[in-house]
Amino acid sequence: MNAPTHADLADLVERALAEAARAGASQADVGVSADTGLSVAVRLGEVETLEYQRDRGMGITAYVGTRKGTATTGDLAWPAIADTVHKAVSIARFTAEDPCAGLPDPDTLARELPELDLSHPWELEAEAAIEIAKRCEAAALATDPRIKNSEGASLGTHRALRMYGNSLGFRGGYPSTYFSLSCVVMGEQDGAMERDYWYSAARDWRALEDAEAIGRRAARRAAERLGARRIPTTRAPVLFVPELARGLIGHLVGALRGGAQYRRSSFLLDAAGQQVFPAFVGISERPHEPRGLGSAPFDGEGCATADRELVAGGVIGGYVLNTYAARKLGLRTTGNAGGVHNLIVRPGEDDYAALVRRMQRGLVVTELMGQGVNGVTGDYSRGAAGFWVEGGEQRFPVSEITIAGNLKDMFRQLVAVGSDVDARGSIRTGSILIEEMTIAGD
Repeated sequence: MNAPTHADLADLVERALAEAARAGASQADVGVSADTGLSVAVRLGEVETLEYQRDRGMGITAYVGTRKGTATTGDLAWPAIADTVHKAVSIARFTAEDPCAGLPDPDTLARELPELDLSHPWELEAEAAIEIAKRCEAAALATDPRIKNSEGASLGTHRALRMYGNSLGFRGGYPSTYFSLSCVVMGEQDGAMERDYWYSAARDWRALEDAEAIGRRAARRAAERLGARRIPTTRAPVLFVPELARGLIGHLVGALRGGAQYRRSSFLLDAAGQQVFPAFVGISERPHEPRGLGSAPFDGEGCATADRELVAGGVIGGYVLNTYAARKLGLRTTGNAGGVHNLIVRPGEDDYAALVRRMQRGLVVTELMGQGVNGVTGDYSRGAAGFWVEGGEQRFPVSEITIAGNLKDMFRQLVAVGSDVDARGSIRTGSILIEEMTIAGD
C-alpha cells in the first residue's frame, strides 16, 4: 500500500474488528498508523546522516471475556493483519482472567472530535533540509571565537496518520505533524571544554525559530558555561530553568499515574484532595488547544479528552488514569491513556531575571545528569551544572555538583513559577524556584 489515506486505514480497522469477532473475541480494539519523515544531521559543515522514515503498523487487543491478548504487525497487507488478529485472540485464551480488563465504559468514549489544526505538511526536499541545518551550525560557530567544535545541527520532520476503532462502535483518526531543529556546540577556554545546545519544536514548520537564531543561542549558552568551577557544599535556593522545570512536573505526573497508585508505589499515594503545593500553584490540562504539541481529540483508548485542573490552589485534584487503572482504583478514566495532554503550570509575573534577583543567593540549574529519582520515596539526587547567584546576579558558572532533596519537600517549598514558559512539549512551565536544597560540591 502506497501512501495510505484516511479511508484506507479506516477500512483496515473495520476489517480487523470484524475478523476479531469471527475469531471469537468478545471485545476488541485496533489502532493503525502510517508515519513518514525526513531527518538530516550535519557536523562541521558536512552531512553526517540523511534518513527517510516510513513506518506502518497495527496493534490489536482482543478480549475473550476478561482475558486479554495483544499482538502487533508492521505489515498492513491483509493476510498479515488477519494472522495478527488471530494471534491476539489466541493469546487472550491463555491469559488469566482479570475483572478490570476490557474496553472503556461506553459513556467515556469521545462523541465529538474537535478539529485541532495538528497537521501542517512541509514538502521539504533533502537538499533544502541540509542547507537549513548547515546555516544553523554555521551561525553557532561564528558567534564566539571560543566555540571550537560542534556535535552538529539536526532537522527532523514527522508526519503521521492514525486511526483507532473498537467493538463498542468508536471510530476516530486524525493526521498530525511535528518538526524540530537543534544545534549542539562546544566551547573551549584554558584547556577546558563545555557543551550546550538549543532547539525549536512545533506542529507547524512555519512556527520554528529561525535557524541562525537557534545556532547563536546554542553558542552563547556554551560560551557562558566556560570557566565553570565547583562550589563548597551548602544549602541554598535552587532555580530550575523551564526546560528542566518540566521534569519536576513530570515526576508529579508519574506519582499521580494510576499504575503507581494502585501498585502502592508512589510518593504521593492517595494524594487526591491533599495540599501538596503552596496555594498559588495551579496546573491545568488543556487537550484541545489548536496546534498544541500535546493536543489530542481522544486518548489512546478512544476516551474523550477534556479540560481539567490537576492542581488547584496547591491541592491535587485527581489522578492520571486510563481505563484499567481507573477500575483498579474504583474510579473513572481521566482520558489519559497514552499520557497527559498540554499540562500547563500557571505562570507567575516574574521573568527569569526577576526570579534571579528574588533568589538573591543560590544556584540556577541549566543541566541535570543521572537518574537519581526514587518514585516511591520521592528522594531526589542528580548531578547538575549551572550558575551561582550572589546579590541577585549570576556570578559564575558551576559544574560537577549534585543537588538533593525530596520531591514532596520541593513541591511544598516551591517559591515561584516564572513567566518564561517553555511551550516545546506536552508539559509547559516557566522556571521554578525552590526555597532550599542541598548542593553538594567540594
